[in-house]
Amino acid sequence: MSAPRKRGKHASKPVGEPRPYDSPLRRQKTAETRERIVAAGSEIVHGLPTWDWRGLTFRAVGDRAGVSERTVHRYFSNERELREAILQHLVQESGVALDGLELSNFADVTARVLTYLSSFSVAPASEEDPAFAALDRHRRDALLGAVVRSTRGWSDSERRMAAALLDILWNVPTYERLLTAWRLDADHAIRAITWLIGLVEEAIQKGRRPLKA
Repeated sequence: MSAPRKRGKHASKPVGEPRPYDSPLRRQKTAETRERIVAAGSEIVHGLPTWDWRGLTFRAVGDRAGVSERTVHRYFSNERELREAILQHLVQESGVALDGLELSNFADVTARVLTYLSSFSVAPASEEDPAFAALDRHRRDALLGAVVRSTRGWSDSERRMAAALLDILWNVPTYERLLTAWRLDADHAIRAITWLIGLVEEAIQKGRRPLKA
């Protein structure tokens, strides 16, 4: 029976022996680096002046996280993966869980979501075209006047809140979202909007004021 052969310095290690690159410490450092990258992306989003995420690049996130752009690419193969990870981080940061959402708690969940969004630096978009700005002011003034004539005894704040809500409902982006995100046809989108406007109108007629205790 021949003697066992000695392993050379390049010989394979016995099965089950931990490899240096798969050590618990390395996995921990990898997870910490990924979390630092995602957290850096979240910080950038919080400071963006608009909801446009085009400034959320691999280089910008890497600079904020203190790592190279190449390091960010090692963790995320493309910008979509990076943004999805940042979005998930923001959802967890908000503390708002949408699983099990019920109409009975929808108003409370909405308030919590909007409270969280108020922590961002996003500023209201400015209307650059004077013609569109003038038309928008005329439209809002007309809507506020209609609300004022139907809300005797309401405060100015309550009237502006009601008019602002109605303004959202007849705004083009609301209609477009029903068509694109919800795949409603034009007739159903219009019916949905006018149905909700009718509910707000009914609340006004019954004196259900937004700030009333």
